[in-house]
Amino acid sequence: MKDWTGNVNSVFKTIGASNHTGNDREQDDYYATDPKAIDKLLTVEHLSNYIWECACGEGHLSKRLRETGHFYIMSSDIVRRNDECTFVADFLKLNYAPGFTGVDKFDIITNPPYKYAKEFVLKALDLLPHGCRCYMLLKLTFLEGKARFEEIFSKTPPKAVYAFSERIQCAKNGEFNLHNNGAVAYAWYVWQKGWTGLTTLDWI
Repeated sequence: MKDWTGNVNSVFKTIGASNHTGNDREQDDYYATDPKAIDKLLTVEHLSNYIWECACGEGHLSKRLRETGHFYIMSSDIVRRNDECTFVADFLKLNYAPGFTGVDKFDIITNPPYKYAKEFVLKALDLLPHGCRCYMLLKLTFLEGKARFEEIFSKTPPKAVYAFSERIQCAKNGEFNLHNNGAVAYAWYVWQKGWTGLTTLDWI
């Protein structure tokens, strides 16, 4: 059984933020994403109407996607925090996309638990139909690392990386009013299954 609780290496240690410690990490590594991250992404990407948010938390991204006209959003997480969660499941243990039977095109989007970010990327690419995309909100420092290069970037490079010109807020337990400073630099990483070209870097 996985330990989903984040640790000191999950976010803050590598950027030297002394006001966050391993004891600060939320169980299940739940850090809600500011919905404006979706607004920024939609300025540069056209998402499918069929979207799977596979680590939905309280559904901040799912709700914003529906508000922007994406009519079929399937949301899952290992814990049901409210009615935004369509079903409870460990994404990393799934071998098919529940709810998308007969759908030949869909996208996957999430802000994955940082502790298992690499595994989420690989699982998404495994589950997606050819030509479909996964959108992962990840630290800029995800670009670093020998293991990530060997297992992901050297074989399936992202089609695009969109760095935020203004930092996006991710709030512990979804308590945005208590976390008004973005301590971490994030980007949207976009993989398209089957893509083997060069990665585009841009700012949003």
